[in-house]
Amino acid sequence: MSRRHVPAVLALVAGALVAVPAQAAHAATVQVPCSVPDLVKAINTANGTPRADTIRLARGCTYKLRAPDPVNPGNGLPVITSEITIDGRGATIERDGQGGEVPRFRIIYVDKTGVLKLIRTTIRGGYATDCPAFPDAVGASCGGGISNNGKMRITHSKFTGNTSASPVFAQGGGIDSPGSAKSTISDTEVSGNHVVYTGQEPESGAAGGGISNDGPLTITDSKLSGNTATVTPDTRSTAFGAGIISFFGTTIKNTVISGNRAFAEKGTARAAVSNGIPADSGRLTVIGGAVRDNVSDAPGGVAQGGGIANNALMTVKGVKISGNRAVAKDGIARGGGVRVGPSGTLDLKESRITGNTVEAPGGTAQGAGIDNPDGGVLRAERNEILRNTATAENGTAQGGGLYHAAGLPASGTSTLKRNTITDNRAADGGGIFRASGGLTLNGDVVRENRPNNCAPTGTVPGCTG
Repeated sequence: MSRRHVPAVLALVAGALVAVPAQAAHAATVQVPCSVPDLVKAINTANGTPRADTIRLARGCTYKLRAPDPVNPGNGLPVITSEITIDGRGATIERDGQGGEVPRFRIIYVDKTGVLKLIRTTIRGGYATDCPAFPDAVGASCGGGISNNGKMRITHSKFTGNTSASPVFAQGGGIDSPGSAKSTISDTEVSGNHVVYTGQEPESGAAGGGISNDGPLTITDSKLSGNTATVTPDTRSTAFGAGIISFFGTTIKNTVISGNRAFAEKGTARAAVSNGIPADSGRLTVIGGAVRDNVSDAPGGVAQGGGIANNALMTVKGVKISGNRAVAKDGIARGGGVRVGPSGTLDLKESRITGNTVEAPGGTAQGAGIDNPDGGVLRAERNEILRNTATAENGTAQGGGLYHAAGLPASGTSTLKRNTITDNRAADGGGIFRASGGLTLNGDVVRENRPNNCAPTGTVPGCTG
């Protein structure tokens, strides 16, 4: 695995350009009975034709895969190499792991020349053992349900109970999409998937419990819930993006990202929504929807962002960010709702950051609502930052609404405009705690925070009490 996969740099190189065959004028449609051999035959036949093909599954059938594809044993079904639509009509394709006798494999791989349109289908129980889009990443795993190195359009579908686990590096428990062609996911549920780093080497990671993305992707009207990212304890590794991790330009619209969990004992647990997009690869844009009730937990380590963590370019507009938690017993917990990293620039607009918490018994808790501690750039306008709480029994708790510090070297800014920051709590700086660096208010309302609105006294011009 290239070291650019390691969380220290949060970057991943996208795959080669996709060569998609031109769509023929007449598509073929085949009805597949409730039979795995017939489904395999239909895909192989479709791959052998120059036209676009549609495969219609038996309504309500569960296609149980008990053996991998003999040609490409990392996958359950034949590799998609042409333009194929799979219309599940409510069917399920699953790896039948009953009794532990079935080998591990993902369900679907889309190659560079492939175009997959997946409709009304559940993908369940896949288990990735390799990274076909990154053949040099020996021992890594990518995409438990699907790995897309071509182009995919997923709609009205569900990915559940899929896993990507590796002793080297793992990403994309449900979906991994490194293809360079624009792909879409709409009206789809990605839930209960897992990405796991199982190795003992230090400073590796697990990224994207639900989705890991390395290519242009748009997600709309979907649900990412109950996914997990975990790493081996005491390896200083990083579990990040329990809902989604983005390494390329990504747009998420009107989507609910909830109940996801990153766990890294004596490591780093980072946010349900995370990114590490190189400067020339676009930004992560989140519009509408909600990021709620997610947890980043790092006992004895560092929890960065319960809901959102940005270390590149990100725009968040009109999003409800609520009930998220960053927890680090005897460690450091930062950014219960939102965390801005040292390389991050975040434009946060017209959103509600409410009821988020940072908790660090015996440690340090900072920025329950928003945290910008290491030299990032925050531009926040017309947001409501309400009822967020920083607690650290026998420790330090600062910045219930916002924590800001310049970082090293001394840089980083937080520019606020017409925000409402009320009823937040911390041991100090109930509304805002400014440790250092540039922080400005422009028509913001900061009041009724406990025990004070801004701290230290006099460090935030225009804020009193």
